[in-house]
Amino acid sequence: MKIPLSNRLLACCGFVRPGDRVADIGCDHGYLGIHLLKTGIANRIIAADVNEGPLQSAMRNGLKFGVRDKMTFFLSDGLRNVPRDFDTLVCAGMGADTMISILEAAPWLKDGRYRLILQCQSRRPELRRYLYEQGFRILRETLAQDGKFLYPVMEVGYEPAEPLTPGGYHISPALLASGSSLLGAFYERVKDALETTVNGLRHSGSEKLPEFEAILKEIQEMETLIYGERG
Repeated sequence: MKIPLSNRLLACCGFVRPGDRVADIGCDHGYLGIHLLKTGIANRIIAADVNEGPLQSAMRNGLKFGVRDKMTFFLSDGLRNVPRDFDTLVCAGMGADTMISILEAAPWLKDGRYRLILQCQSRRPELRRYLYEQGFRILRETLAQDGKFLYPVMEVGYEPAEPLTPGGYHISPALLASGSSLLGAFYERVKDALETTVNGLRHSGSEKLPEFEAILKEIQEMETLIYGERG
């Protein structure tokens, strides 16, 4: 019986270490944790969701796929009601504001024993900036494609480091080093979006124009790192 798992969730699973105890926050249908158990990657799964309906669905799916005994379920707003005995936290399919609020409410995650796997749907530069301001560092980052959408997936650890450059919050050094076959397409989308922003700021006379012009210039300079020297 095949587990209906999206490419973005498969990419999250790819960052889980063998034997990890995983907390899937915002578990929805529970398929991510079920996949990790069925493939023998994870040892145990904590499945949590803020809504009762998805949590019940995850419980039913755990039974359906024969891994219910290795899963514990919590109705929880973020990590508020979740025990802390896990190794890796997965948050997937949320916007930056939601992820930041979850992390803000759990300062105990600032501990080298925890790793975070984050797949953010919106305002990713703001999330990356927040992480570095709080002492986290992006260890690895990759891309997944579902339909026409490209999704960055990052593995994060609590390792205080130098902040990224403004452009690095849009395309991180870890993502540049990923070797992902999707990097060129993602780069073009980021560059196009920044060009649109800059053009809009020029027409409005916004004081933010110099900031975004500098970011766009930095992104444009990444082109040779992604494509090499073009003839």
